[in-house]
Amino acid sequence: MDKKSLKKAQEIIEETMKQEGLSRRDALKIMGIGAAAATIGGGSISEAKAASSNKKAKIVIVGGGAGGIMAAARLRRAAPNAKIILIAPNEIHLYQPGQIFMAAGLYKEDDIRRKNADFIPDGVEWIKDEVKFFDPDNNLVETAKNKKIKYDFLVVATGLQYDYERIQGMSKDLVGQKGISSVYLNNPVKGTAKGGVVTWEWFKQLRKEAEKRDPNNPLHVICTQPSTPIKCGGAPQKILYLSDDMLRGNSPLGGKDIHKNAKYTFTKKGGKLFGIPAYNKTLVDLTKDYANITDAFGHDLIAIDADKKIATFEHTYTVKGEWDPDLEEYDMIEKKEKVEMPYDFIHVVPPMKGVDAVANSEISWQKGSAKGWMEADRYTLQHRRYKNVFGIGDILGIPLGKTGGSARHHGPILQENLVSVMEGKEPTAKFDGYTVCPLKTQYGKIMLAEFNYDGPAPTFSFLDPSKPRWIWWVFDLYMLKPMYWNLMLRGLM
Repeated sequence: MDKKSLKKAQEIIEETMKQEGLSRRDALKIMGIGAAAATIGGGSISEAKAASSNKKAKIVIVGGGAGGIMAAARLRRAAPNAKIILIAPNEIHLYQPGQIFMAAGLYKEDDIRRKNADFIPDGVEWIKDEVKFFDPDNNLVETAKNKKIKYDFLVVATGLQYDYERIQGMSKDLVGQKGISSVYLNNPVKGTAKGGVVTWEWFKQLRKEAEKRDPNNPLHVICTQPSTPIKCGGAPQKILYLSDDMLRGNSPLGGKDIHKNAKYTFTKKGGKLFGIPAYNKTLVDLTKDYANITDAFGHDLIAIDADKKIATFEHTYTVKGEWDPDLEEYDMIEKKEKVEMPYDFIHVVPPMKGVDAVANSEISWQKGSAKGWMEADRYTLQHRRYKNVFGIGDILGIPLGKTGGSARHHGPILQENLVSVMEGKEPTAKFDGYTVCPLKTQYGKIMLAEFNYDGPAPTFSFLDPSKPRWIWWVFDLYMLKPMYWNLMLRGLM
């Protein structure tokens, strides 16, 4: 942690204790720089051993994001005699969770950018190229520059890709224009985070226009969530709540409370704000308290007319059919219709999918809802058919885990299991599905939603995890980023 962040964290400990009613011991346990902070979600990690092997092998890692860099750091230490090759085109590394704080006016783009070279371990060969073809039957990958690279073991860490064009009339070029924003938009290869920059401008323009309205003629703001799996599943709601709170005067923009001058609609295909009941209740109560937010469940954005400012949704709903005397219940019939919603401002979260090179190869799931994502055992992270292939991060086609916190937990599981296979053993370390979503419910408060395959999985059990707290805001804003740079990417946590 840099000195500025450390000083700030230390300054707020006393205030945190007052706000949360914590004892000094509990506050220091949470805010402690180092060991206590690094324990967030320790379940999966504690189960993995510091496995190592002296065997010679060629390990190829595809992808230079968080997953790929962590895998390189861990495997370099765990397999000192292995030849490790990292294939990734990006010179710049982005701390992608920071794009939400950029959107909120609290980070600048330079705050989330570092040189990738600073994190690639000594002894790891870096090929600045992109894999275009996976051939697991012949243990090789082919790059965009027509290089064919053989491997003994493969780690797939490609991340995912945004599919803006799946929405009719939508494109990346529209982000930042005509009332449209999308915090997700970035270019890791070029090292730009346009989504964070543009969404802060969207916040400012939203406030400027709301100042011209009144409760009888409010702005209509739509925030969407697609039907596909997405990275950081809470991000669509973070923009919803933070932009609303900005209108209440609680952002760096300040100003008087004008939130009644805007009406929000949050759309998603599912029927709940959050899959875990306790977390869902908090968010449902929150939207009721805010009053100017309406949840439109069963709505999936399929088209947008940027000039007319009309969004079209596929609305899925059920109606009661005929009575079934055998089952003694009514048949429920699913219906679909198209619904148009005019808007003044819209925040679009794009549909997401596995990168093409994975989706079009034999290492992807070939059928079902996971088609296009890497086929892997949900516990061992090992490919189910190609036993010398492992995955880490967003590309994995497993039920949970498209967050940076999940990737951190993938790391030690991947390390132990890959080393076990190198040694001719069966993989035994198990990923428990740990996922963490620091859901920003307003400026200054976060609900730290931690969960795994079995349900809620709070690290600090003495705090109700469903309650939004200032202490988690402090932790996220001041501590997670330096922990990411200095510990997580180096495979030290």
